[in-house]
Amino acid sequence: MLREAAGIIRDARRRSTRGRYTYAAHKGDCGNVAAAIDFLNWLDSQHLCLRRLQQPHLDTWATDRPTLRSRSIPFLRWSTARRLCPPGLVIDRPASQLPGHFQAEDVARDELLRCLNDTALPLDVRVAAALVRLYALPLTRIVELTEDHISRDKKHTYLAVNQHPFVLPPKLARLIDDQLRHGTPRHSTTAGRRYLLPGQSPGRPRNPLGLADTLRPTVCPPAQLGTPP
Repeated sequence: MLREAAGIIRDARRRSTRGRYTYAAHKGDCGNVAAAIDFLNWLDSQHLCLRRLQQPHLDTWATDRPTLRSRSIPFLRWSTARRLCPPGLVIDRPASQLPGHFQAEDVARDELLRCLNDTALPLDVRVAAALVRLYALPLTRIVELTEDHISRDKKHTYLAVNQHPFVLPPKLARLIDDQLRHGTPRHSTTAGRRYLLPGQSPGRPRNPLGLADTLRPTVCPPAQLGTPP
């Protein structure tokens, strides 16, 4: 377990050095480590060890702990690759569920117009909520946006997501320009990336969970925010 955790930390440091270690990746790594710890504690409570592990044990684990089911898969693969447990053991991923609730189109339109036009709302709230409304971007991706994702030509302003630029509506483009101009703390202008939604720590983006707490009572229901559990 310590070796797996050390490997995760090394990989995280490498990605962070390249500027590719996002908040979502951080939460995923933490969740995988926590699931592995819980799994080993469960094995101990069952008087089992990895070498004695059998498929029925895994099936019981996956059924009793559905929230940790997917998070346990990396540890099982790691253990199998190092022959710490018998080969051929699997934890099936839970079946994905299609959305069952859809917001009325007129309500969504009214909330988008409020984001674009209501100057009583904080600027960062208007920007983040508009990006959720228009493009269904999760907050974990929105907080990673920097000024480098914004480009312009003589006619349009573009936002690049996954290296694919798309045209921003003029009002949203102006909001983003204002946010970059006024929303960046002094400490983040000295070096490194300028985040669209900067956090309190130098050189770090805003925490998406805190941003979600800000958006929920104003313009975005929880199901639409796309924040990690």
